[in-house]
Amino acid sequence: MTSTLYRNGVVHSAADPFAEAILVDDGVVAWLGAEDTAAGLAARADHVVDLDGALVTPGFVDAHVHTLETGLALEAVDLSPAAVGDLPAALEALAAGARRLEAADPGGSEVLLANGWDEHAWPAGRAPYLSELDAATGGRPTIAVRVDGHTTLVSSSFAAATGLDRDPSWDGSGLLTGEASVRARAAHEVSPARRSRAYRQALRAAASRGIVSVHEMSAPHVDTRAGLTELMTLAADPGEPLPHVVAYRGELCGSAEDARTLQAEMPFLTGLGGDLTVDGTIGSRTAAMRSAYADLPFPAPSGTSTNGRLYLSADQIAAHLVACSEAGLQGSFHVIGDRAMDELVHGLETAAGLADAGLLRAGHHRVEHAMLVDAGALAALLLYGMALSIQPAFDTTWGGPEGMYATRLGGPRASSLSPFADLAGAGVPLAFGSDSPVTPLDPWQAVRGAISHADPSQRISARAAFRAHSRGGWRLAGLDHTGAGELRVGAPAHLAVWRADRLTVQAAPGRLSQWNPEARSGQPLLPDLSPDAPTPQCLRTVRDGVVLFDAIDA
Repeated sequence: MTSTLYRNGVVHSAADPFAEAILVDDGVVAWLGAEDTAAGLAARADHVVDLDGALVTPGFVDAHVHTLETGLALEAVDLSPAAVGDLPAALEALAAGARRLEAADPGGSEVLLANGWDEHAWPAGRAPYLSELDAATGGRPTIAVRVDGHTTLVSSSFAAATGLDRDPSWDGSGLLTGEASVRARAAHEVSPARRSRAYRQALRAAASRGIVSVHEMSAPHVDTRAGLTELMTLAADPGEPLPHVVAYRGELCGSAEDARTLQAEMPFLTGLGGDLTVDGTIGSRTAAMRSAYADLPFPAPSGTSTNGRLYLSADQIAAHLVACSEAGLQGSFHVIGDRAMDELVHGLETAAGLADAGLLRAGHHRVEHAMLVDAGALAALLLYGMALSIQPAFDTTWGGPEGMYATRLGGPRASSLSPFADLAGAGVPLAFGSDSPVTPLDPWQAVRGAISHADPSQRISARAAFRAHSRGGWRLAGLDHTGAGELRVGAPAHLAVWRADRLTVQAAPGRLSQWNPEARSGQPLLPDLSPDAPTPQCLRTVRDGVVLFDAIDA
């Protein structure tokens, strides 16, 4: 390893809020301080980087990522609202994708992948009909995953090749939700070469956005155990510098023996869970709600669930948590709706009756998403030592009075989603992530979303949001004891360098600041994240002193 001195900039460090330079030696922060002292260190550093006023921060941790799907989405047909504005444009994008694939694979059977469609954003207000999909793709096997990942549209040829057209849930529309969607995605076999390429593309994309670590939420319907093993091997390879990966595997356990069997096969596991779904999503109307969705026709069509679905029971949740606790692994569940949160709380109470409550708390188990947390649920989360992995970009993408959440749930219920301030104020451990590819790998969007919640009472400061997206991720993975997530002497050099127009101490708009925003008060600075401020540009990302992404010399 070599030493690198970053000087003539601004360093975001609670240890020295006025630091202008930082020295990295053998992958560790060896010094940070004033520019005049840095001048004396420059001669003995192997590399000196003139920051020219740029900001150095701890690197981001994305606490909920699907690496394979993210990589596949990067080369799939992009049907997101940012890419296609209406249904005809989506069909044309699919047709163009099919033509490109046919040129590369004439007469072949490689599946056309599409990702990110959201019928709520299209004037037609609906997904493509199966006949439209088949016509656009010219018979090419096609699988198009909705933006939330819980509804899948498949072509007739894909359904026939995989037997999905003989599934009891097949109604001829090509639209599959819930467990049928899981089966559809599992039926897509990714070639080894495509899989390896996807892992690299996703991790490189993360590094280009200042992300030094991701929590991989692997599950049988999105990846294999062998695939997860390959991903972990790749991330640990010093010959190919990539972000650090924390491994979670979404397989349900009924006993400690089940958990230990998985642990023996995948010894790198931090936890069993992530995409263990207690319910679905609001966009697909599969999130389990206490009352009916507001935008369903009345009466609802026969067979339609008016308030979503529960996929796991309290007894299953309890058994899994006890099994993980006894095996020394974290358990984790996907929970969106308030009825699903009720089931989780019931599961926690049941688990406490099956095992010592101290053992349960020591497991440091976690909940993914947790969009509806009332006072009773909050008390239970605190009592049993649960941590939350939250995606603020959900609120910025689908929140607000005109957003999809308000349409699906009605204004009053939608306004109570994602209570950032309540959770942070109660002391619940928080980490932020993207759920990529559901929302993009864009950590500053998440920080901005947390400080600009539609409900002013639920906004948090930029500093608190940034910590949730940096140190918070290391904390949820049980790695904060290493010093990761902070820039101080002795901490691992996981950092990112940013070009930002303006640096500031930013309180949540409409709320009183807990810190003095004056520069002389010594609060570490962050980029201005006001609504009209430009997004900071990542110049360099460093993990353990090794450069993962570099645009300083570009």
